[in-house]
Amino acid sequence: MPRFMSLIRINEQDAPNMQLDADFEKRMGALFEEITKAGVMLDTAGLLPTADGTRITWQSGKLSFTDGPFTETKEVIGGYAIMQCKDKAEALEWTKRFLEIHPVSWTVGAELRQIDGDTTPPEA
Repeated sequence: MPRFMSLIRINEQDAPNMQLDADFEKRMGALFEEITKAGVMLDTAGLLPTADGTRITWQSGKLSFTDGPFTETKEVIGGYAIMQCKDKAEALEWTKRFLEIHPVSWTVGAELRQIDGDTTPPEA
C-alpha cells in the first residue's frame, strides 16, 4: 500500500493566540486511537518552533546556514503524519478529519504528498 506524508502548515506568528477548546485533546486522542487501530498511522509529531531550527542551503557549490526564527516565512510546517493508506482518497479523508478537529478560530492547513519509491515500510 502507498505511504503518504501530510505536512501540517500553520502561521507561526498566530500560534500564541491559538486557544484550545476544552474538548480538543479528547477529540484528537480519539482520532489518533482510531487511525492507529485502522493500521494507517505510521508516525506523527509536532515540530518545535522555527526559532529552534536551522535552514541549510546548497547553492553554487557552497553550503550556507541560517538559524531561526524565520520571520520572513509566514506559513511553516508545524507537524507531520506518515500514513499507509489504500489510496490517495483514503489519505485525504484522514487528513480532512484531522483538520476538522481543530477549533474554528484556527487557520491550519495540510499538504498531502505520496512518498516516492518502495510503498512497503520496512519490517520492524
